[in-house]
Parts: sequence; C-alpha cells; structure tokens
Amino acid sequence: MHFESRPDLNPPPVQVLKSSAAAAPGDIFIAPKRDAPVKGPEIVDSSGQPVWFDPVAGPDQATDFRVQTYQGEPVLTWWEGPVASPILGTGFGHYVILDNSYKVIARVEAGLGKDSGDLHEFELTPQGTALVTAYKIVHGSLASIGGPKNAKIADSIIQEIDVATGKVLFSWHSIGHVTIDESYIPLSGPGAPPPGGPYDYFHVNSVEKEPDGNFLISARNSSAVYKIDGKSGDVLWRLGGKKSDFQMGPGTTFWWQHDARRRADGTITLYDDGASPPREQQSRAIRLRLDLDAKTATLVSADGLAGVLAGSQGNMQVLDNGDALVGWGAIPRVTEFDGDGGVVFDAAFPDGEDSYRAYRFAWTGKPTTRPAIATAKGSGGTKTIYASWNGATDVAAWQVLECDDRLLGADKCDPVGDLQPRTGFETILRADTTAPMIAVQALDENGKVLGSSRAVAISGGLATG
Repeated sequence: MHFESRPDLNPPPVQVLKSSAAAAPGDIFIAPKRDAPVKGPEIVDSSGQPVWFDPVAGPDQATDFRVQTYQGEPVLTWWEGPVASPILGTGFGHYVILDNSYKVIARVEAGLGKDSGDLHEFELTPQGTALVTAYKIVHGSLASIGGPKNAKIADSIIQEIDVATGKVLFSWHSIGHVTIDESYIPLSGPGAPPPGGPYDYFHVNSVEKEPDGNFLISARNSSAVYKIDGKSGDVLWRLGGKKSDFQMGPGTTFWWQHDARRRADGTITLYDDGASPPREQQSRAIRLRLDLDAKTATLVSADGLAGVLAGSQGNMQVLDNGDALVGWGAIPRVTEFDGDGGVVFDAAFPDGEDSYRAYRFAWTGKPTTRPAIATAKGSGGTKTIYASWNGATDVAAWQVLECDDRLLGADKCDPVGDLQPRTGFETILRADTTAPMIAVQALDENGKVLGSSRAVAISGGLATG
C-alpha cells in the first residue's frame, strides 16, 4: 500500500473476504514476512485498513506480534531478527516490548548470548518473566534411527527469563529429556534435513507456564505436546506422537502442530498443520479435552477451511466471546470462527507474505509523533490534503488549518472549513484556502484535539512528524 503522507511505510495490503457484526471487537495483528517487499509488525482494523505499521530493517523479520501485559499495562511484543535457516524455520534475534506510545521499554535476549533467541515464542508471564525458545547445534548419535554416530543435531531449548534483569531462571533442553527416535523426520527423502544440515528432531514452537509451575510445550517434528516439570525438567506426560500417554480418540490425532495452549476450562487448543509432508486434507484449529485419570483425549471442536492446508506455522487464539481466531501460518490468511464453526471474519494478504501467527486484540495507541501531512494542488481554489497518524487509534476527524508561517505552531493557525471524518489510515481532505502554509489537527469523537501536524507549503508539502 502507498500513502502520500507516509511514503516511507508501504504496509502489505490486507483484503477482507468476510466481515460481520457477529465478529469479536478489536484489531487484527499480523507480521507479514517471507516474500513481503516490506516486512514488519502490522495492525489492521476489521475493514483491512492499517492502524499501525513498523517496517523492520534489512534482512530482519518479525514474528509473534501481539498484545500482552507487562507491569500491569498493555504492551506490544514481538521477536525480531533474521531467519537463519529458512529450511529449518529457525531464527537468531531478540525480543522487544513497546508501550502504548510505541516506545521500546525493554529488549529481551535469550540466555545463549546476544541475538540468540528463536522466532517461535515470546510469552510474558504475570511474574514479569518471559518464556522464549532457542536452538543450539550439537554433535550426537543418530544410530538409534539408523543414522551416523557423530551427527549434527538441533537441540531445542526453552528458557524463562527475568525481563528486568535478563537472568535465566529456568532452562530446558530437548536432548537429555526426549529421545531422537520420537521424531517423525526422515534421514533421507522428502522432509529430511539438507546435506550437511543438522537433524532437527524436535523443533519446539510454543511454550507456556501453567498455574502449577510446570510447562506445556509443543514440538512440531515429533507431532506431540509435552508437559514438563518446572523444576526437574522431566517429561510428565506426552500427548500425541509415537509415545503418547493418552489414548487418542476420533479426530484427535494431529500432525506438525503449533501453538499448544491450556485454556481456563482445562482443555488444550492447538493448530494442527497437517502438512509438510501432508498427513491430512486440511489444517485445523482443534480443542481437546484430556482425562488425566483414564488417560484419554477427546475432540471438543475442530475448525477448518476446505482446501486450506499449511505446511508450517499457525496459531489458534480463543477470544473473549468464545470465538476462535485462526492464523493459517504459511497460508496468508486470518479467519474467525464462532462457537458453531461458522466463519464470522475472514481476511487474506498476498501470496508469499505469510505471518507466523495472527491475533485479534483491543488496542489503544497514543503515539508521541505528530500527525503526517502531504499537500497537492486541487482544481480551482480547492486544495487536496492527505492526513494520517501512524498508530493513533482515537482519531475520529480531521480539521484543516491555514497558516501564514511554517514556524508558527498549529495554535497560531486558523481552521478552514468543517471537520472531516477519518476514512482510513490516510484521509483525503479538501479545503478552499489561499494561505501559503497548511496544517491538520486530529480530533477524537468528542472533538478533543489529539495532535497537530507541522505546517507545510500549500502545494507539494510533506511532513511526517
């Protein structure tokens, strides 16, 4: 997308395929990457209009962009860095936390050194800690599955980090706790590691801390979810995979899954990719109920779209109204399902511009920057003005101001014409004026002035604030 007032942004477009009043309130949070010409965290409203976009620099990408709570306040969080191995789908970067003015208030590093954090997880806890993932290449034996005795193996690591101090409070390694033979990754053929590459037998892709102090983690390449003892690191049980401790009922088997979460009612939700290599007809967002005494797993619900089968990534968010918001991972699409499995919201962005996860959240942004303005000649005495304010969520209307001098503040300028409603990320305004300079004011629904742009020349001016 291109905006006259913010030519530096160019966020990826989002096309809303279906929207309804039944959809939950809030904005959509994605981080387009891979083939996107401009990558970065992006908030869009339910009509697909950008609310905020922050391009990342150079080869970096962003993943897991969402709203979380830190020190009692809502914040924006994501992972940022280069994808070190597109084939393995891992990265080496860091994690950022922004307040509602879009100011970076914390940068979190994994415990293996600067920019050692992996892209798969950045989960904040009420205790002021962060759960992250990391990968380390080690040498070990693959003899148990018919491979060499001295091979490169990817060790999946989860860590709990104190955000304020950076201290590692807990660290767990897949090697030493989960054996190589639990993996479904072949040594050769489709899905095998590239020549000379490490054998990624586990591939951790989500972690959360449960109320009992233990951890729930998802491992893509063993197609299993694990409960890990929060002190010893021992595996308490496995759900799915080759060594499941639960009898998997009809419809409960999943493949190559992501985003395993425990819900308030005790059920577990996850995104069942089902592909790469294909094991199912379509990807699903599923909810499972576990009977810990009988050791059974029962399918509660499953949401999917015909023909949508993702080979990687993805998530399932349970919204406050009970709907399921599904990010389809490698498929650039976001869908909201109601409790009966009906689609109440559906949106897509360009092929190749996938987002690791997608979310819906209520968000109030109060940027400290000024509104942006660009001007152009109109027909006759009418002037055309382009106004925007990246990240400002409370703007309801714009007021055009005519000014005699760019050095004067907006309070020294005079209103021209009536208030004009905001119509999207960038609003095209019209004004009849012969003043040499022009500015705009952003107002909320009650008419309160939220901010003013700089004054620019009546024709051909640009100020991004």
